[in-house]
Amino acid sequence: MIFINPKTDYAFKKIFGSSESKEILISFLNALIYEGNPTIQDLEIINPNLPPKLEGLKDSYLDVKAKLSDGTLVIIEMQVLNVQSFGKRVLYNAAKTYAFQLEAAQGYRLLKPVIALTITDFEMFPNSSEFISRFVFKEVNKNFTYPENDLDLVFVELPKFTKGQEELETLADKWIYFMKNARSLTSVPEIMDRIPEIHEAFNIANQASLSREEVEDLDRREQFIYDQQGAIIKAVQDGIEQGIEQGIEQGREEGMREKALAIARQLLSQLDNAMIAQVTGLSVEDVQNLRSTNS
Repeated sequence: MIFINPKTDYAFKKIFGSSESKEILISFLNALIYEGNPTIQDLEIINPNLPPKLEGLKDSYLDVKAKLSDGTLVIIEMQVLNVQSFGKRVLYNAAKTYAFQLEAAQGYRLLKPVIALTITDFEMFPNSSEFISRFVFKEVNKNFTYPENDLDLVFVELPKFTKGQEELETLADKWIYFMKNARSLTSVPEIMDRIPEIHEAFNIANQASLSREEVEDLDRREQFIYDQQGAIIKAVQDGIEQGIEQGIEQGREEGMREKALAIARQLLSQLDNAMIAQVTGLSVEDVQNLRSTNS
């Protein structure tokens, strides 16, 4: 068997955000947010896009969005490229999701908590060895939690997860192993196949169930991601060779942006603005400006 890469945006949404994904998503969220406890019993998968309600406000494009039975909103993003200011984007999307629950004249009491689950294929917190990190509002000196602690940021850093199949113990271990390794597997590991939701996730990820056009599209997207990752590495290496810390950051940012713009131009006739932004790391506004310039 050949499995599609769950780390690509299309595959991630197909596995966790499609109409048949409800039980899969419940298991996935219970594993990564609630330590494998069956806290979530039911949820509704809803439109993940957050269009601006105010003129001039940025669009937000998420991978999966769900509403739990208690009203809690969970927004999920799989991010492969370490683009500039990504941490700020996570916080922006969480705050926007929280604020936009209310319509005019509605009371703040109606606000429900928001959990932002972010899975990254790069390290965000180099000073920590933990592959799952969770952030909430706390008092600086006494470390007690803010009473209305309605924003919860959960991060899963895939590179920090190094367990092999024989070391998989928790439900979180098995889901993270699936995310990180499904693309390289040729069969479903027995220890994971026993879990119905993971078994079904592998079924959805089985390339044999896709059309030829879907497979070609996925291959194209995956190749662009690899190109971008290579460009990041090269830009950083070029900066290191200059021997100047400022050169490292400037080389990375300028080199990456030029590469991203070049790739985006090639994609204008193939993908929409949101998808090009996801693949290249550019903002949707940058892509729209490119499209206007090239029209």
